[in-house]
Amino acid sequence: MAKSAAVVPLYLDREVPGLIVKFGDYPLHHGGVGAIRSLGRLGVPMYAITEDRYTPAAVSRHLRRAFVWPTTGTEQAERLVEGLLRVGRRIGRPAVLIPTDEEAAVLIAEHQAELTGSFLFPRVRAGLPRRLASKQGLHELCVEHGVPSPRAAFPESYGEIEDFAAKARFPLVAKNREAFVRRARPAVHGTTRIATQEGLLRLARDWGERPGVILQEYLPREDAEDWIVHAYFDADSAPLALFTGVKVRSWPPHAGMTANAYVVDNPELADLAARFIKQIGFSGVIDLDLRFDRRDGRYKLLDFNPRMGAQFRLFENGSGIDVIRAMHLDLTGRAVPEGEQLAGRRYIVENIDLPALLAYRRSGYTTPHAPDRPSGTELAWLAADDLRPFFTMLARFVRPGAKHLYQLWRDGRRVARVAPAHR
Repeated sequence: MAKSAAVVPLYLDREVPGLIVKFGDYPLHHGGVGAIRSLGRLGVPMYAITEDRYTPAAVSRHLRRAFVWPTTGTEQAERLVEGLLRVGRRIGRPAVLIPTDEEAAVLIAEHQAELTGSFLFPRVRAGLPRRLASKQGLHELCVEHGVPSPRAAFPESYGEIEDFAAKARFPLVAKNREAFVRRARPAVHGTTRIATQEGLLRLARDWGERPGVILQEYLPREDAEDWIVHAYFDADSAPLALFTGVKVRSWPPHAGMTANAYVVDNPELADLAARFIKQIGFSGVIDLDLRFDRRDGRYKLLDFNPRMGAQFRLFENGSGIDVIRAMHLDLTGRAVPEGEQLAGRRYIVENIDLPALLAYRRSGYTTPHAPDRPSGTELAWLAADDLRPFFTMLARFVRPGAKHLYQLWRDGRRVARVAPAHR
């Protein structure tokens, strides 16, 4: 169970609140709850934008106030900026912005001038977060800076997909290409593995004249291991907190949100991430997904989230620092204490780890670098000092969650009917 206090005393500026910013309808977001607890336990007044008054985040005892503002992520940017400024006026003093999705991170970066004065946030080149959140933009940056990534194609028409399919190696992976567009016109529901040419052409018929997808090389799970990097970089792109860990399970399997992970020291991976961030000049919180390809011994960057990851509370150092605490300290002009990451620490997302466990047992997949036993465990939802988010999650998850899991299973079966099973 999560600890209710930092490992050592931390003194954050309690006069500067934090605001969880999210666009879109995803009320069961454990990352937002984790950020509310992380800063709220240290006395920082916490606020959050929520879909309604009965989300897990909205009922946390560490939340000062929930601002009910249902959004889809497809609204005009001007409307979203106006809404943020309205929330800022209601808070009454500058707050640290904590985006939990790509759309929020991109909006903040591209509207820094309007938001300055009402909020605190890392300064970054305006177009960089959008490019990093874009699968095509990220791939181009990886090629430019020599960072390994899977081979990828970006078709602009159904005809280009037909030409690609005639020469491609299967299986392959399809992902939505751009932030914001994935909300308005999603081509696929998350990362989708496609095993045959026929399966690709069948799915592509529904993608419209300009398919917003990336078709990416599939890295076989039997030859790979999934790793994550979370970090906070200051205005000079220097890491003030940098952590590495290994995914044990995700949901949907091998392609979705982290369900179970461990902190594992990986200096090579930490160095790769730090060098890339320095090269592109990014500042702020990052969440990277990489896959270690045993066939060539390289870590390949799959996703770059220019914001906090939902599982960020997996990581903490010996001084009690996680990436959100590091950001708040830095933006309020305070030093960020150094410390070694707490290796062996485990993170479990209760509502998705059980189905993930069953799926991984059937597949026989293992994670060689995962410790045999955890040095400690952080639960995403259940916390002794903040029980209401857990029970609210259960109440909201059971029926729609079961429906969602069934839909994922049915989609998998549908894809399997046009392709041999191989995951």
